[in-house]
Amino acid sequence: MALTKLSETAPYDVEAVRADFPILAREVHGKPLVFLDSAASAQKPRQVIDTVSGVYETEYANVHRGLYYLSERATTRYEEARATIAAFIGARHEHEIVFTRNATEAINLVAASWGDGLDAGDEVVISEMEHHSNIVPWQMLRDRKGIVLKVAPVTDDGEFRLADLEALIGPRTKLVSITHVSNVLGTVVPVADVVRLAHAAGAKVLIDGAQGAVHAAVDVAALDVDFYAFSGHKLYGPSGIGVLYGKEALLDAMPPYQGGGEMIETVTFESTTWAPLPHKFEAGTPAIAQAIGFAAAVDYVTALGIENIAAHETALLNYATQQLAQVGGVRVIGTAPGKASVISMALDFAHAHDAAMIADRSGVAMRAGHHCAQPLMARFGVESTVRASLGLYNTRGDVDAMIAALDRVRHALA
Repeated sequence: MALTKLSETAPYDVEAVRADFPILAREVHGKPLVFLDSAASAQKPRQVIDTVSGVYETEYANVHRGLYYLSERATTRYEEARATIAAFIGARHEHEIVFTRNATEAINLVAASWGDGLDAGDEVVISEMEHHSNIVPWQMLRDRKGIVLKVAPVTDDGEFRLADLEALIGPRTKLVSITHVSNVLGTVVPVADVVRLAHAAGAKVLIDGAQGAVHAAVDVAALDVDFYAFSGHKLYGPSGIGVLYGKEALLDAMPPYQGGGEMIETVTFESTTWAPLPHKFEAGTPAIAQAIGFAAAVDYVTALGIENIAAHETALLNYATQQLAQVGGVRVIGTAPGKASVISMALDFAHAHDAAMIADRSGVAMRAGHHCAQPLMARFGVESTVRASLGLYNTRGDVDAMIAALDRVRHALA
């Protein structure tokens, strides 16, 4: 099936885009589905669904191990997927792309492998708005190795300030690990400036790009970032597949994360030698169809144009912000300038969970809870929020449906 392709001058045709997503044609509780939870996991276009199905139907075999046609074909496509993703984020070398299950595993890989070289008293700096995936691995490393974990604050409107980060970076700082885009606030971190500050102090930088790679173009070589992690399922691709980008020299020096098949060069009972990059970090049979499907998702987003997608989402965010301003009893958590299309709401008239369940009866799917960011919730004095996250397939009509659903929540609980 052909990709929906926009010219540089053509307007963003959201209806054509929506036609690529079969699930958007269904009804929920007798109402058209309005899907506003892409930050948790985005829906999949037909192009990705067909690619994954096609692998299983006609080309599936294990990779790197067989000398027969299907294995060679699967290996070729799997490695082509790696090349596609390397190009998508501007990596200099394909072998700097390590396939993982998701961004969470990518961060854990760095914490367990690169972090094993840290000493007691060495410092890792994160921020208040991190997902648990970029908090817990460093706490585990702290408990194991005695490192010091420092936390950069955010302002009351959710803005990230470089000066606050800079104040925490010192001679013992070894890593700054920070989100590119907050999954709760939508705050966009100036990662190029973060890299500059950290490198000036001799520290490395890991960027959690689970939301960042979805909303903006990423060029890891131009950023000079040391590690960048992101997931397929948030980028309109399959679940169970993610990526760790790491600079070649760093990955070369790091010990393997897991042991077993594929990551070895030779094995005896006395010793084992490791396979070259990236296979040193890809133990066992990988997610073959998912990796190929991830590449199809990257092709899809690339064909639409990440800048076109960003402009569409920004326009929707502005519209939603204007409409929400007319709704009493709604406090938007996170209003930093230039934020991405994530709207977290604290409601005066309903608990977040009640609001999400009532909205669901109108076909409106929104997230409710702490969004795997409990420290951030505590920072803003709430236990949970209702979150609407806008993706490339959402429309003004979806926003209107959300506003109407919130009004129904108010009346249902009055």
